[in-house]
Amino acid sequence: MMAISEPPDGGYGWVVVMSAFFIMGLTAAVLKNFGIFFLDIQSHFGVLTSTTSWVTSTTIVMFHLGAPLASALTMHFSHRLVIVVGGLLSACGLLLASLDLGLPWLYLTMGVLQGTGIAFTWIPANSLVSHYFSRWRPIAYAAASSGECVFAVVFSPSFRWLIEAYGWQGALLVIGGLQLNLCVCGALMRPLEADDATEAPARRKVVFQFSLMGKPELLLYILYGVLAAVGFFVPPLFLVPFVSSLGTGSYWPAFLLSALALADLAGRLLCGWVANARLVRNLQLLATVVTLLGVVLLLLPVSRDYWTVLVFSALYGFLLGCAVAIHVTSIVDIVTLEGFDSGLGLFMLFRSIGGFFGPPAAGWLVDRTGDYSAAFYLSGVCLLLSAVFVGLVDRLVQRRKSSEAKVHQEVTSGKVNPRCRRLSSIRS
Repeated sequence: MMAISEPPDGGYGWVVVMSAFFIMGLTAAVLKNFGIFFLDIQSHFGVLTSTTSWVTSTTIVMFHLGAPLASALTMHFSHRLVIVVGGLLSACGLLLASLDLGLPWLYLTMGVLQGTGIAFTWIPANSLVSHYFSRWRPIAYAAASSGECVFAVVFSPSFRWLIEAYGWQGALLVIGGLQLNLCVCGALMRPLEADDATEAPARRKVVFQFSLMGKPELLLYILYGVLAAVGFFVPPLFLVPFVSSLGTGSYWPAFLLSALALADLAGRLLCGWVANARLVRNLQLLATVVTLLGVVLLLLPVSRDYWTVLVFSALYGFLLGCAVAIHVTSIVDIVTLEGFDSGLGLFMLFRSIGGFFGPPAAGWLVDRTGDYSAAFYLSGVCLLLSAVFVGLVDRLVQRRKSSEAKVHQEVTSGKVNPRCRRLSSIRS
């Protein structure tokens, strides 16, 4: 990774944002709509709900486990190269999955290859956007991440049509071909020129800080991430089967996902603006949003009317967008900007636990109860528990900042004990 003296805050950076927009759409939006294939794959192999859900679980866990590796490769090579490789992995994953060689084959192709490919494209794309922008970084991030929502609106009915026209195998073949465009997006990711005078020092500073695991605030936030992953990944996977069980037509569940994606987009933009305006603390806002998200998921399966479910799905999408807009940037409040990269890597690494075991656990509950509502109840309870950890983190962070402000005030006023000054200088 090259050292950059000053982000240009525009110019070719907007081409990078456009490329990242398409990358978000061709990766995260595809993953979000995997639920449309759920019933077809389950019926084709004649297996339990929990068995089928391992396909998506493997994709999610490989996405998270591949994130630190993608970051390391980006540092040693370039954003462009890693994204192109990720595009090839993603496309090959779905193209090979269309061969229909058995359910374990789907674990390998749709799971391992597709998940790793998503990590290799998603992580460098977001990273390069941050290198090109400083002042306009929040707007650039919002524009790039909105690709996930915009593409999800289009993909939901389109995937359903592809399945009915060509079968789920043919649909995967077409989507895999579409994902080859990730390589084109990667080619557009032109790296910034480095300042030779600053490149070597910057390289020496690139050290992964495992010592951050000793911070109680980060440990509690990781627990939030593990539990919240269940609430983030399980509902979109089981929403289509749940609505289909109500006796609706084949396209109505797909339109439900489109409505969820539109609400998600609105939530990201609105909550991003609120966070940028600093009207409330990020962690305080996150705790409130996640609590409401858990309540909505507990209420969603109570009604068996399509339009009521549509309203709750839109509320879920809106609140999910709000949470996604701030839950990563909140890591800065916990570990400061210097430890952000390492903190994010650790957060995503451990969050994979919830993403991996959440869908199969929800599928097991569905198999035992014979009702898809169990998946939403599990997600709602996990989110409510995760909100408790966010509240604890917020309290610890505020206590730490208050203590630091007090020490700073004493130092500036000359009232601090000389022994404390010496200890402070030693620690620093």
